[in-house]
Amino acid sequence: MKKLINALFKIAVPIMVQNAITNFVALLDNIMIGAVGTNQMSGVSIVNQLMFVFYICVFGAISGAGIFGAQFFGQGNHEGVRHSFRFKLVVCAIIAGLGIGVFVLFGEELAMLYMHQGSDTGSVEETLKYSMQYMHIMLLGLIPFAFEQCYIGTLRETNEAVLPMKAGIIAVVSNTVLNYILIFGKFGAPELGVQGAAIATVTARVVECLIVVIWTHTHKEKNMFIVGAYRNFSIPGALVKKIIIKGTPLLFNECLWAAGMAVLTQIYSNRGLAVVAGLSISSTIANLFNIMFIAVGSAIAIIVGQYLGAQRFDEAMESATKCVWLTFVSNVVIGAILFIVAPLFPDIYNTTNEVKELATSFIRITAIAMPIQAVLHATYFIIRSGGKTFITFLFDSTYVWVISIPIAFAITKYTGLFIISIYFIVQMIDIIKTVIGLVMLKKGIWLSDIVTDIE
Repeated sequence: MKKLINALFKIAVPIMVQNAITNFVALLDNIMIGAVGTNQMSGVSIVNQLMFVFYICVFGAISGAGIFGAQFFGQGNHEGVRHSFRFKLVVCAIIAGLGIGVFVLFGEELAMLYMHQGSDTGSVEETLKYSMQYMHIMLLGLIPFAFEQCYIGTLRETNEAVLPMKAGIIAVVSNTVLNYILIFGKFGAPELGVQGAAIATVTARVVECLIVVIWTHTHKEKNMFIVGAYRNFSIPGALVKKIIIKGTPLLFNECLWAAGMAVLTQIYSNRGLAVVAGLSISSTIANLFNIMFIAVGSAIAIIVGQYLGAQRFDEAMESATKCVWLTFVSNVVIGAILFIVAPLFPDIYNTTNEVKELATSFIRITAIAMPIQAVLHATYFIIRSGGKTFITFLFDSTYVWVISIPIAFAITKYTGLFIISIYFIVQMIDIIKTVIGLVMLKKGIWLSDIVTDIE
């Protein structure tokens, strides 16, 4: 157990630190935008919800190849890791182009889906204006984001998690400083509001990308996959075929899951702009407290994947079981703490009492659901590490679209239930998915080596 925990935390702790700082800065950003006005905060929140779909699509695109990268590294096959890295670059370039096209052509229409009167808070016209100001600048950061994720994913698969953490820290510090200067017009800079926040975010993203790329290429002895990576883009046909077969369900799953989360927020938004603002505060706080199970999930995928690539199936099963139990227990404690301190966070914001009360309730429901989500996250990554991507597709995004979204839509449209009750019901139905995931984990359907003799 001690050996497993050491290996787990060697990968997970840098990810936790990076995510903690990133989400803490996101909290500060949210507070600074909220200080300018509730309409500004809602506009930024809506755009970030839409761009979240793009970010998750990028993660999905690299995750399919990442399964192979982790198993290749477990075999000591640097050429295989290099091929999976090249595949990531190609597919991310395609997704970045498509994403920018969608936002340019349909950005305003997508944002309007979230804007409904029905509460005492907010103006649709003002919220739309600020959301478009923010979106048009944020588009500049999509390409560096996609590019850096190809590098960061591969570095983590090869057990280098510290450098991405350091780059992330520098980026979020830069983002915070620039936010303060540009949002409020400090030190002689113009007061740019939401546009200043977007400029700060894009600048920080470029900085992070440059740090990761430059370090990787100047430390080739540690990163053997980068040697000759751009000499050509030749990838063995058998590997391309396998990545597409295994990765396509994963890509669709991530995209559909993120789209599902966006649709759920849109359904909730029918109860008024105050709900959008409350969810913005709640999600920002929840992300800060979710860092452990998110980092552990990523680490589990890498550790288990390396065991599977080395055909050490008993160790993979033992590690997976212990990790799920560890993440459940730890998040019971974290969830309890979040539930108790929930009322403190909304009071930080310069917004209405209506929004603060909604945000507090959303945070507490998130705290109750946290152990459930932690187990789901770990189970998903374990099953995925064995290449069972179609099963994860059915398990994850299909469940959201077939179960969660119809239930949320039906009770929002056809009942008079308060939004808090609706949110609670939708969160709790994930208990069914948790049971399904644990059964699949115990049966060991994910125990497979997918890279031996591939090239």
